[in-house]
Amino acid sequence: MSKILVTGGTGYIGSHTVVELQNAGYEVIIVDNLDNSSIGILDQIEKITGIRPEFYQIDLCEEDKVKDLILNNPDISGVIHFAAHKAVGESVQFPLKYYRNNFFSLINLLTAFKGRDINLVFSSSCTVYGQPDRLPVTEEAPVKKAESPYGNTKQIAEEVLSETAAANTNYHVISLRYFNPVGAHESGLIGELPLGVPQNLVPFITQSAIGKRGSITVYGDDYNTPDGSCIRDYIHVVDLAKAHIAALKRQEAGKMQENFEIFNIGTGKGSSVLEVIGAFEKSTGVKLEYKIGARRSGDVEQVWGDVSKAENELNWKAELGLEDMLRSAWAWEKYISENPL
Repeated sequence: MSKILVTGGTGYIGSHTVVELQNAGYEVIIVDNLDNSSIGILDQIEKITGIRPEFYQIDLCEEDKVKDLILNNPDISGVIHFAAHKAVGESVQFPLKYYRNNFFSLINLLTAFKGRDINLVFSSSCTVYGQPDRLPVTEEAPVKKAESPYGNTKQIAEEVLSETAAANTNYHVISLRYFNPVGAHESGLIGELPLGVPQNLVPFITQSAIGKRGSITVYGDDYNTPDGSCIRDYIHVVDLAKAHIAALKRQEAGKMQENFEIFNIGTGKGSSVLEVIGAFEKSTGVKLEYKIGARRSGDVEQVWGDVSKAENELNWKAELGLEDMLRSAWAWEKYISENPL
């Protein structure tokens, strides 16, 4: 049984990936400093899979602790690296916080595995594309100047990984550029758990629907899109989690053509903000209150991905639709309103 280290494994995407890893027969070690997640997620994972993953509360910026962990677990064969700060707005306010955390953690991890064969799957983002010149955006699209320090950390991290893999053939790295993950596990036991006011659309929708928030603001209805609102490629978090297993299996089977590879992970279809609101109402029967506001600075007008490379080379494809995403997100919102973590 392969042992996989999941950094940030109690977070939103991390916890769903841990579940899918365990379902696929992997042994999992989670490292998380609980800066943006709850220890209670371990109980939830155990309820779903019947297996409690090994857990270490470690800040990956502490180099000695990372080295000790890796030394004491010589049978780790793969790493899925989620742990990072990820709020765009906060990164603009506190750039050094983002550069310190997102780079030190990655460098400490890579250093700790020096000399060992390791498969690493990196949590990247479609943020690296900015507003693409052409849609759908492919992996060959130019990486544009980042709109935020957060986006810049993803761009530079990919450069660090590419150059490290080129210089050390024992590192096998796949970077997954996610589009917009939403939804929750079908059990309703894990899902997105934002601290404070949600920065993303779907958790704001579900919190508004349950009465935690007021009316939803749609930022702009005058974009050059069919209904005037911004368009994104939304992907169900469970489909996204399964993409990580597909990437690991590619590495384990020795199918990588280069030591550093990039894949877009999305549905290949864009949905507007107003379409998401409509799909939520249709799939749940809950009416939403929303208003049109001014455009928000930094928002990309529209982006969705060409995911044919992932379909062809990872043998992976998104299976769940927008209504599945919103129905599951609503089930999770109702669960945590009655069972706070």
